[in-house]
Amino acid sequence: MSTRRHAPLIIFAVVAMLVVMAFAVYQIPFVQGHLGWRISALRARVKYFFAPPAEAAFTPDPTIAAMVQETLLAFTPTPTTPASPSPTPAITATPTPVSTPLPGSVQLEGFQHEYQRWNNCGPANLAMALSYWGWRGTQSNTEIFLKPHDRDKNVMPSEMAAYVEAETDLDAVLRVGGDLDTLRSLIAAGYPVLVEKGFEGPGFDGWMGHYGVVSGYDDALEMVTIQDSYYGPNRQMSYEDFERYWRHFNFTMLVVFPPDNEVEVLTLLGPLAEETAAYQIAAQRASNDIYQTVGRELFFAWFNRGVSLAALQDYGGAAAAFDQAFVIDAELAASEDPSRAWRIMWYDTGPYRAYYYTGRYYDVINLATFTLNAMSEPVLEESYYWRALSKVALGDTSGAIVDLRAALRYHENWGPALYQLQQLGAAP
Repeated sequence: MSTRRHAPLIIFAVVAMLVVMAFAVYQIPFVQGHLGWRISALRARVKYFFAPPAEAAFTPDPTIAAMVQETLLAFTPTPTTPASPSPTPAITATPTPVSTPLPGSVQLEGFQHEYQRWNNCGPANLAMALSYWGWRGTQSNTEIFLKPHDRDKNVMPSEMAAYVEAETDLDAVLRVGGDLDTLRSLIAAGYPVLVEKGFEGPGFDGWMGHYGVVSGYDDALEMVTIQDSYYGPNRQMSYEDFERYWRHFNFTMLVVFPPDNEVEVLTLLGPLAEETAAYQIAAQRASNDIYQTVGRELFFAWFNRGVSLAALQDYGGAAAAFDQAFVIDAELAASEDPSRAWRIMWYDTGPYRAYYYTGRYYDVINLATFTLNAMSEPVLEESYYWRALSKVALGDTSGAIVDLRAALRYHENWGPALYQLQQLGAAP
């Protein structure tokens, strides 16, 4: 009788103990590495079943956009003489003509290939790029710096460059506006190139971003060779497909090299050696693409133009470009185009920067909220950060502090968020 009366308590205690044990076991890195991605994928499947992200799109406030544009025009003097084109800034190293043509085929060797763990292509690809230069480490080393929170959806190229500068004896140069000729020149000279590009395929829920280390090319086959952290080593991709997916990230490339080789690398980069010139070239290339593309590729053309103009601090022009990109994205969503890049804000903060610096704080807040709500797990520190800045501008200090602390929860000791909290007199 007594045993029967206490049976529910015993069962509850056993279940509670099993839950505690399961939680403790899950904290073991090995277990997390093997089960964490399954849990994350299941969570995404459930959320996206009830709220498909591909069916929703962000729409900037047209009234605010028009007001900002009128203000910018009012304070922009009308030139009395035709404006002359801006001179291309001087570069550190003067390119020298190549006396001999590039080899028709080059395949670099010496990489330590590594398959990425779940959502870990950034740390894995950087580790592979570094391994070419004799660096001994794996994604387990790079991710400590790049992804303190294992659910972080993305690592920015700038974070990779910062890792190389701070944590290794090598140097790195990050540029946009790359092209096949520059890529081939670098590889022929012995420099692999880490690129960011679009990614899609069977078994994946739509478009997403991905890194790869380009280690070779073959002009006869019109193929590049990529050390791919997902598909495997020495994967080949046609020039046409590679350029198409590379365009999705403004032709971004990261070159790692020994410090003594800086002049040679800058010479090989040619007009892209100087960062401002590279953004100018990328902006013009995006403008050309606007007249040559349709659909999703037209969205990327406008988005790339916005990214480059924001980097050049032409925030009004950038905001207008992003507005047009989001209009096209909304049209793709309305037509239920499964290829649309609804994850784009995971990878670039250009729209936040453009809208913030043109005083469109509500558009920043709405875009950040839309981005976070569309994720299976709201773990994008950059979205919290820019939403916090806009809340400060609108007088919502307490809301900003909440967002900044959320950013630090997903990226521990992140400098920008720590600085803003300090400015607000709040503890992390």
